[in-house]
Amino acid sequence: MKIRNIDLGNNPILLAPMEDVTDQSFRLMCKRFGADMVYTEFVSSDALIRAVKKTEQKLTISDEERPVVIQIYGREVDAMAEAAKIVEEAKPDIIDLNFGCPVKRVAGKGAGAGMLRDVPRMLDIISSVVKAVNIPVTVKTRLGWDHDSKIIVDLAEKIQDCGAEALAIHGRTRSQMYTGEADWTLIGEVKNNPRMHIPIIGNGDITTPQRAKECFDKYGVDAIMVGRASIGRPWVFREIKHFIETGEEMTPFSFEEKLEVLKQQVVQSVERLDEYRGILHIRRHIAATPIFKGIPNFRDTRIAMLRANTVEELFEIFNTIKVDE
Repeated sequence: MKIRNIDLGNNPILLAPMEDVTDQSFRLMCKRFGADMVYTEFVSSDALIRAVKKTEQKLTISDEERPVVIQIYGREVDAMAEAAKIVEEAKPDIIDLNFGCPVKRVAGKGAGAGMLRDVPRMLDIISSVVKAVNIPVTVKTRLGWDHDSKIIVDLAEKIQDCGAEALAIHGRTRSQMYTGEADWTLIGEVKNNPRMHIPIIGNGDITTPQRAKECFDKYGVDAIMVGRASIGRPWVFREIKHFIETGEEMTPFSFEEKLEVLKQQVVQSVERLDEYRGILHIRRHIAATPIFKGIPNFRDTRIAMLRANTVEELFEIFNTIKVDE
């Protein structure tokens, strides 16, 4: 799969953009385990134009994580084009436009998935951003606003006509948020539309290597995007790639190896922020990781982990956990 001159090889596995998750340290960790391309947290176009420091910090990328995509969102045509120019100065490989975020504070204001109710404006934004920058522009969106307006098959052609060089589709409507099962049938329909020639990236419920392979084989997508399944489990990329390449499950990491990865994430989070904020940030990964699943009588230990305020305290708790493998 290629996006302009960016060659991602066959069956690439991408790290989805996730707010408060895909910071630089997590992107680098996923890259280490085989992610073929990584996305930043989404960046507000309005905040960029106002030079909000916290937002500008999201533009920090490194050569070690390339190819890397910076994703922006907003609802104003001129603001999105201006923000794209600012982003281009940070030298990402690609700029992605977020028309899929379902949360109320974004979609409710007409940005993110809210754009699915104002397609003409969405298309104006895409065209304007494509004209404003010299690097590839891609789009991420959903099937439609709700069950009665699954417009993605027709919309995909229009997105392509505006100059987007790849399209990622989450197999849910905005009204579904993250509930129910992702519907990949319409993703496959977009991919198999003979009028579509840009890469189609499928997203939604890729939680196992077997499901990843099935989505490539059954729907013909050019790439798949892994989101929530990577939280607390960055090694999922290596598991998926091994299964696709060999047809066999790889030898599982030991509990100690997985715990060591989690410890590295804690240290990196603290180094990037500070101890207090770093611990707060990493709690989402600790809460989501599957490595503690099935440990008997673990509730009190889990609560203690999520209440720990220092690295020393957290690691002491980690070191008390024993499992039979």
